[in-house]
Amino acid sequence: MIRCLNPPTRRKTVLTRHASRYIVWRIKGEHIMASLPLLPDSKTKLIGIARMASEGESLRQGHEVEYFTLPVRSLLNRCTGVRMPFTWTINPYRGCEFACKYCYARYTHEFMEMRDGVDFEQKIFVKQHAADLLRQELRHVKPGEEIAIGTATDPYQPAERRFEVTRAILEEFARHHGLEIGIVTKSNLVLRDIDVLKQVAKSNRLFVNITITTLKVELARILEPRAPRPDLRLEAVQKLNQAGVAAGVICAPVLPGITDSPRDLEALVRATAEAGGKHIFANSLFLKPCSAAVFLPFLEREFPQLVETYRKRYKDRAFLPESYRKPLSQLMKRLREEYSIPGDYDRYSQKTEPALEPEPDAQMKLF
Repeated sequence: MIRCLNPPTRRKTVLTRHASRYIVWRIKGEHIMASLPLLPDSKTKLIGIARMASEGESLRQGHEVEYFTLPVRSLLNRCTGVRMPFTWTINPYRGCEFACKYCYARYTHEFMEMRDGVDFEQKIFVKQHAADLLRQELRHVKPGEEIAIGTATDPYQPAERRFEVTRAILEEFARHHGLEIGIVTKSNLVLRDIDVLKQVAKSNRLFVNITITTLKVELARILEPRAPRPDLRLEAVQKLNQAGVAAGVICAPVLPGITDSPRDLEALVRATAEAGGKHIFANSLFLKPCSAAVFLPFLEREFPQLVETYRKRYKDRAFLPESYRKPLSQLMKRLREEYSIPGDYDRYSQKTEPALEPEPDAQMKLF
């Protein structure tokens, strides 16, 4: 037995050697060792992140979720997307337990030779020595270069309650000044860190983005099975702003035929204004093949009438055409003006999707 490096102060974490090669399921309170290996056979030569993932130690198992250590060499990742509004990204975890049916980031597990899209929500990797790595790497960040936390996996997913990697990262940021930092999360767990967030904001430019796709609780429950309720997220927006930590709302992704009615979007903008949100913007669904493998079967169960239309429109592309995105952007701009929400952060809504090639049917409506 070996103990986890940097365990949280409130609870001890125990690791078991060799457990990382197998999935341990909890079924009716019992642990059953699966017969299939978690990672490729040891005879297969793995490199890079796949090799490091294979060396991770099993931490614990929960509701069909198992956590592993991930001994990464770097925490800051330079963003290569030319239209992204930030230069650097940080993801304290690999994989996300919230299990959002539309999640675009499932492909990141493929780098670790995990091809089943469900692995992304059931095998969570906890990055080790995050604060130490960040301390060493911040010297590469130039003035004006923004650091975004949580671009691929939620920094406040359930794992954070135990492992506190995100909090350790924020505590390191609190020791610096002049940085531009953005956080993206669906969780009201961010309120736990109001004390350190306020410290970070004293000497740095900090903004917290709370993602809310719909105000309808039952719809949110099937779209984002393990994420906090929408009302709890709105409450987080309100409490953060009351504490002096700037916060707003990201409505993303907007799901055609499911969450994109003008009435529902207006309700979300109005609720954001009432919560004191500093901004709200929306982006439509981005559907990569690995995400479609999970999302389309979900549609077949919950919204069968939409399946064929989605298959057709996402067959050869991951993004919807401008004929859909432009009216959505115009609607959100009008609603922000109507409810007096500042537009200082419009750059996010304008720069979070790559340029699209012209389409022969660009005037064709999706729905």
